[in-house]
Amino acid sequence: MPIYEFVCKTCKQPFEKLIRSASSAPAVTCPTCGSADVQKELSLFATKPQTSSSGAFDYAASACAPGGT
Repeated sequence: MPIYEFVCKTCKQPFEKLIRSASSAPAVTCPTCGSADVQKELSLFATKPQTSSSGAFDYAASACAPGGT
C-alpha cells in the first residue's frame, strides 16, 4: 500500500495519503482546507544498501560500483 504525496493548489500545503488500491483511488481532499484541487507530486524512494556479512557496505555488490550490475 503506497503512500502518495500531494500538494493542495488552494492553500499550497503538502500532505501524504495512503492509497490502498490504484484501481479504486478515492477522491483526495486537502486535510488542511478540504479542497479537492490537489496535485500528485513526484515521490522519491529510499533503498537499503547491500551489506556484507560483517555489516559493512558491500561496494562490489552495489549497482553503483564500476562494472556493477
